[in-house]
Amino acid sequence: MVTRGFTGRRPARPDAERLPPGQYLTEDFPVLQLGPTPKIDLARWRFTLREGSKPLKSWSWAEFEALPRTRWKGDIHCVTKWSKFDTAWEGVTIDDLLAAAGIAAPTAYLLAEGYDDYTTNVPVADLTGAKAMVATRYAGEPIPPDHGGPARLLVPHLYFWKSAKWVKGLRFTQKDEAGFWELRGYHMVGDPWREQRFTGD
Repeated sequence: MVTRGFTGRRPARPDAERLPPGQYLTEDFPVLQLGPTPKIDLARWRFTLREGSKPLKSWSWAEFEALPRTRWKGDIHCVTKWSKFDTAWEGVTIDDLLAAAGIAAPTAYLLAEGYDDYTTNVPVADLTGAKAMVATRYAGEPIPPDHGGPARLLVPHLYFWKSAKWVKGLRFTQKDEAGFWELRGYHMVGDPWREQRFTGD
C-alpha cells in the first residue's frame, strides 16, 4: 500500500465536533492505494451499471460529462484515522445516474468496481437520496490520478475506502457481497461515527 502526505492534529472546538471518534485532522490529502496508479485512456473509458453480469447502461467519458452535475462540499474520513474538512467535489449523483439510465435500483446492494480491479460493497441506501456521487472534479479541477481520477466514487458519510478510486462501474448484487477490503476483515458498512473499521466493531 502507498501512503504519503499525512500530517495530523486534533482540532480545537467547535471543529472537534465534526471529527468522528479516533480521527485526526489533516490539512494535506494523503494518498493511499494498493499498487501502481492505473493509466486510463479517456477515449476508451466507460462507466457501466450492471445487474450481476448483465449490462444495464453504459456511458463514454463525453456522455458521462454531459450528465447533470452536482457540487458537494464537506468532510471526508479515512479508516487509517485521518480526516480532511471542507473538501469540494463535483460529479454525477447516483440518483442522476439511475435517472439517466431510466431505471430504479434493481437490488438493495452493489459492488463498486475500479479499473485496478478493486471492489467495495455499498448498500444502495447509502448511495441514493443525494448521499453519493461519481466525482470527476476536486477543488474545481479534474481529479488527479493519485486521488482516483478521472472518476471516483464519493460516499463521504462512510470511511473513505468505500469511495472507490478509478471507478468503472457499479454492479448490483442480490446480497451484500464483500469487496476487496471487506474480505480482509474490514467492516461491511464502515460508518466513521460508529468506528466501524473492522468486522465486529
